[in-house]
Amino acid sequence: MASKERIQRLKEETRTKILDAAYKIVKEEGWQALSMRKIADEIEYTAPIIYEYFSNKEAILAELNKKGFLYLAKEMETARDKHQLPADQLEAMWMAYWNFAFKKKELYQVMFGVAMNCCTVQKTPEQEAPANLVREVIQQLMAGKNVPETEVCRKYFTFWSVIHGLISINLVNRGDSDEINKLVLKDAIGGIIRSITG
Repeated sequence: MASKERIQRLKEETRTKILDAAYKIVKEEGWQALSMRKIADEIEYTAPIIYEYFSNKEAILAELNKKGFLYLAKEMETARDKHQLPADQLEAMWMAYWNFAFKKKELYQVMFGVAMNCCTVQKTPEQEAPANLVREVIQQLMAGKNVPETEVCRKYFTFWSVIHGLISINLVNRGDSDEINKLVLKDAIGGIIRSITG
């Protein structure tokens, strides 16, 4: 029994090493530089060992994508939980989203295909988690207004379009100063919140 647990633990450690090495390569050289051979060299394993854990580079990208969405959802949830009012929660969540995009730029790029050719992946619960957090707060903000679910979705996509657009502009070709970008972001968030509560 103990040896089975040890073997499982070693497998998980190796899997984590592979993902960490992939992310390190990407941070240093960009997504275009990522290859199974480079990952193997980074952790001093042979390429066939890497294939025992991930069938191809797209499988590694899919796993990093999943981890990125889990991390983003956690950051947004933490930001939400610091506030009581739904409007304040929305602003805090979208600011956490913004901060994530620049703190974990490479993950954001693979999650949303910004400035890279990325694999297509099916929607997963991890990918839906950040959106679900925002939709719940939008519903709270609209409570008592008897609005259809399509209206909640429309408001979510309005938020996401504006914020993702600003992030993409800044990731691909750095926009104005961080201070101006954050003011634009806060103006956009405030405007959308007013359209919900007005």
